[in-house]
Amino acid sequence: MSKIGFLFAGQGAQTVGMGKDLYEAYPAVRELYDRADAAVPFDLKRISFEGPEEELRRTDVSQPAIVVHSLAALAALQAELGGKLPEVICTAGLSLGEYSALTFAGALSLEDTLKLVIARGQHMQTCCEAQPSGMVSFLGLSAAELAPAVEAGGPGVGIANDNAPRQAVLSGESAGLELATAKAKELGVKRAIPLNVAGAYHSQLMAPAGEALRADLAAATFNTPTLPVFANVNAEVHSGQAEATRELLVEQVSSTVRFREIMDAMFALGAERFFEFGPGGVLKGLVRMNDRKRKCTPIATVEDVKAAAEALATGQEA
Repeated sequence: MSKIGFLFAGQGAQTVGMGKDLYEAYPAVRELYDRADAAVPFDLKRISFEGPEEELRRTDVSQPAIVVHSLAALAALQAELGGKLPEVICTAGLSLGEYSALTFAGALSLEDTLKLVIARGQHMQTCCEAQPSGMVSFLGLSAAELAPAVEAGGPGVGIANDNAPRQAVLSGESAGLELATAKAKELGVKRAIPLNVAGAYHSQLMAPAGEALRADLAAATFNTPTLPVFANVNAEVHSGQAEATRELLVEQVSSTVRFREIMDAMFALGAERFFEFGPGGVLKGLVRMNDRKRKCTPIATVEDVKAAAEALATGQEA
């Protein structure tokens, strides 16, 4: 069997109904959602399963909802495999997914994770409301090739995500993003897709949110991860030192997500086969864009869980 890496979904992939079939099928998932509901100041289970969509889309709701769904998919796979997960050599998450990865690796408790991502969402929303801003995804050019577009956008625009050799996201003030997009089209970008987000995540406009999160991080207990967890900020493995992890999570709110470099680092460790936990299936595409030979299986539903468990139990690569 190929060496395995686990990946965890980021924000924006939430959908009403996510996790409901897992909750109905697996006692371990029911226990997880019940713990989560007891740890948050709103009905996470109801909003995840029934909506309304507007409520689920709120960043302080969607962040914990995505984390819990991701961990629920993981718990369901573990249950389907008789209580024992396959050996995993490393893990990572896209932006918000870094918290899910740290929780999977035992660095954070579920309760501390939920407190942190709710606070993170609240602080980010405050920044979003401070000025018009947004994000645009670009296909066909690398982050480096988009440098002239970033420059055209002015000081309020930067690289939010370096996701793959020919896929990156710019983030910043709305007026600057329009200028950057026009320049990217001159440079020959294949597609420019405005993202349906509340503001300029992973830009310097979010720096106040990172600083506000510092106090929340100080109140959380961080343990040494049980396996390598890659940080979004520098694409390096978390050291296991609590203060260093806290600082990276402060920086993460306003720094570039270096997912392309994380993929390269996971490949270098020997990871060949990936499983993506959480809604959306976005990371499957990004893994493929980084290396077409690597396989990634999204796990979000009972059907996904059963298919992945069968593949793992029989040693299949599909």
